[in-house]
Amino acid sequence: MTDAKTPPATTNGSSGEPMLSVSGVDARYGQIQVLRGISFDVPKGEVVVILGANGAGKTTTLRAICNMVSCDGSITFDGTEIAKKDTADIVNMGLAHIPQGRGTFPELSVLDNLEIGGYVRKDSLDSDIDRWFQMFPRLKERKDQLAGSLSGGEQQMLAVARALMSRPKLLLLDEPSLGLAPLIIEDLFQTFRELNQESGVTMLVVEQNANLALEIANHGYVIEAGEIVLDGPADVLKSDTAVQDAYLGA
Repeated sequence: MTDAKTPPATTNGSSGEPMLSVSGVDARYGQIQVLRGISFDVPKGEVVVILGANGAGKTTTLRAICNMVSCDGSITFDGTEIAKKDTADIVNMGLAHIPQGRGTFPELSVLDNLEIGGYVRKDSLDSDIDRWFQMFPRLKERKDQLAGSLSGGEQQMLAVARALMSRPKLLLLDEPSLGLAPLIIEDLFQTFRELNQESGVTMLVVEQNANLALEIANHGYVIEAGEIVLDGPADVLKSDTAVQDAYLGA
């Protein structure tokens, strides 16, 4: 891990084989540049978190991966360059993105949302629907209820379950704790840990709740003003008080 007292160069994370590799990516909205040459890896089967304050570039990073914002540089997913691919093609390759604000279809039922999540598949969805109902029993209780009438925590559960219906290789989560009560957040992050450990789903999580995110992660990156300024193993970042004071606001 690099020194927290000066802006350090990234070490590019774990030595494992990357599911996602981002290299030298710039991104902009019109004339406003938001990302400046960021580089990081997400190894297969691991959880990687990107931490930073509002406006640091976390959400834009996920949007760049999905080609939802103008960007330059290299983005490789499961061995294939995707920087210029259509967003729909990237989804069909096995990447699922859960945006801020849950991203459910509020006027459709819980069950309809799950079925839409599996639209890219050609096989039966029944076994997966049963599986996620077992993991999220509150969704099963509300399967015929409109998604828009669910609580915030339930909507986040539905967004996760819907994304998992496509059987993604990589799950992108944008501020999953946003607007949720502390107990619900803890339960949700425990679910993320179980999904990773039991199902092997690779995850890239962007979060402001640094301590909780690092609890489930293998590796963490800190982004400031569109640049990666620090990275290291999650347990090291979490336990280093100099890092906490300098970058994580603890």
